[in-house]
Amino acid sequence: MSIREEIRYASLEERTAELADLREQVLSGPSEAATAAQHAKGKLTARERLELLFDNGTFTEVEGMRRHRATGFGLEYKKPYTDGVVIGWGLVHGRTVFAYAHDFRIFGGALGEAHAEKIHKLMDLAEAAGAPVVGLCDGAGARIQEGVTALAGYGGIFQRNVRNSGVIPQISVIMGPCAGGAAYSPALTDFVFMVRGTSQMFITGPDVVQAVTGEAVTSEVLGGADSHAATSGVAAFAYDDEESCLEDVRHLLSLLPANNAELPPAEDCDDPADRRCEGLFDLVPAQPNQSYDIRRVIEEVVDHGEHFEIHAQWARNIVCTLARLGGQTVGIVANQPSTMAGVLDIQASEKGARFVQFCDAFSIPLVTLVDVPGFLPGVDQEHGGVIRHGAKLLYAYCDATVPRISLILRKAYGGAYIVMDSRSIGADIALAWPSNEIAVMGAEGAANVIFRREIAASDDPEATRQMKIKEYRSELMHPYYAAERGLVDDVIDPAETRARLIDALNMLRGKHRPRPSRKHGNLPL
Repeated sequence: MSIREEIRYASLEERTAELADLREQVLSGPSEAATAAQHAKGKLTARERLELLFDNGTFTEVEGMRRHRATGFGLEYKKPYTDGVVIGWGLVHGRTVFAYAHDFRIFGGALGEAHAEKIHKLMDLAEAAGAPVVGLCDGAGARIQEGVTALAGYGGIFQRNVRNSGVIPQISVIMGPCAGGAAYSPALTDFVFMVRGTSQMFITGPDVVQAVTGEAVTSEVLGGADSHAATSGVAAFAYDDEESCLEDVRHLLSLLPANNAELPPAEDCDDPADRRCEGLFDLVPAQPNQSYDIRRVIEEVVDHGEHFEIHAQWARNIVCTLARLGGQTVGIVANQPSTMAGVLDIQASEKGARFVQFCDAFSIPLVTLVDVPGFLPGVDQEHGGVIRHGAKLLYAYCDATVPRISLILRKAYGGAYIVMDSRSIGADIALAWPSNEIAVMGAEGAANVIFRREIAASDDPEATRQMKIKEYRSELMHPYYAAERGLVDDVIDPAETRARLIDALNMLRGKHRPRPSRKHGNLPL
C-alpha cells in the first residue's frame, strides 16, 4: 500500500466541527475565573460590552483567531486567541459602526504587536467604509514583554486617529485603566466617555506622581471620571455604570452622520415646526443682570425638549449640546447666565471652539444663543492666555462653513458679542429678541467712562450718573439700534423662536461656501 493511500483527509463535516469547537474557545475567553474577576470589579467583559453597543445579533467579528508570535518571558507558552482585543462591526440603530474592545482578562488588555495590528485593521476598514469607530478601552498600556514593538503599535493607532479626524466620527469609551501612551488615542478622538469608579486616565500614575512631586493622590482623584469630566475637560461624559454609558454612546451615534461626506440623519418630527414657545416669557427675566438656566430655553425650543449636552460638568458658563430642530440635527452653543453670569473665559472658549469645529467637520448646522456680558477679567485669565484661547472660538466660528444662525436673547457686550458668531464674523442669519442689548459694554460701565468728568463735577454725582446711564441706554442700547444698522436681520417675537430657527435652517440646507486654497490654517492652539 502506498503512502498516498494511507493518508486520510478529514471530511468537511469534521473540519466544520473543529471550527465550531475553536470558535467556542474564542468566544468563551481565557477562563471562568478571569470572567468572574472582571465582574467582581464591577466591569463587563469585552463581548458583553459589544452586545450592549450593537443592535441585537448584528456584530461581526474579524481576526478572532489571531494570536501573538512573540517569544521570551514565557510568552511563547501563552498564546490566547484574540490577543486581548475583539474587533469587528455591527449596526447601531440600523447603521454600520466599527468597534474594538480591549479584553482585560487577556494580558490585562495590554497592547502588543498583534493586538495593535488588529486595531489598525479595524480603523482602516472603518475609513474605507466611511463609518464611525468606537473604542472600548480597558487595558494596562503597552505589553512590556514585547518592548518597543508594542510602542510602535501605538504610533500606528495615533496616525490613524489623526488621518480620520474630521472624516469619520471617533468615540472613545474608557471602561478601565488607560495610562501612559494609551491615553493619547482617546485624546485624539472626538468624544471621550468614562465610567465612575472603574475607569481612569493619566499619563503618570499615582505612584510616579508621589515619587516625583511628593503628592499623595488616588487613581480616582488623579484620573477618574469626575476629575476629567469636571476639571480637566478630557472627558465629555461621565456615568455611574457601563450600561447607561453605552446607551448614550448609541444615542450620540444616532445624531451623527456616518462620515464627513454625508448629512446627519434626519427623523420624522411630530413636534410642529410652528409651535409657539410661550414658556420663554417666564424663563428669561427682563433684567439683564438676573440669572436663569439657558438649558430650559433650549428645551422649550428644540424637538420634544430633548437635547444631548456635551461636557456638561466642565466650563459650565457655556452650554454645547446636540439636538434636533424640525427633525434635523443641530449643534447649539449658548452662554449660561446661571454660571458666572455667562461670561466667556479660557475654558469656555476652548469648549466652544472644539464643539464648533466638530459640528463644522460633520455638516451639523450651528445655532448660537447669545446672552454674554463679556470676557472674564482678571490677572489669572490674562496670564493664562485668554486672548489666545478666546481666539480659538473666534477662529472656529470664522472658519465654519455650515449653516450658522445666531440669536441674541439679552446682553451682547464687547468682544464677546463679536466672538459669539455675530453677523460681522459670518453668521448667515442674525436674530434678536426685543430684550436684546448690543453694545461695547453695559450702560453702567459706559456711562462711567464717557461721562466721568461730568459725574465727578456734579452736585449730585449719583443722580447724574443714573441720568447718563439712562441716556446711553436709550440712545445706543435700545432693541432696534442693531437692526437699524443691519447688524441683526430681524427682531422677533420670542414665542416664534422655534419657527424662525427651523425656517432659517431649511433655507440654508443647501449652503455651500468653498474654502480658500491652502494646506490648512494656523489655529491659535
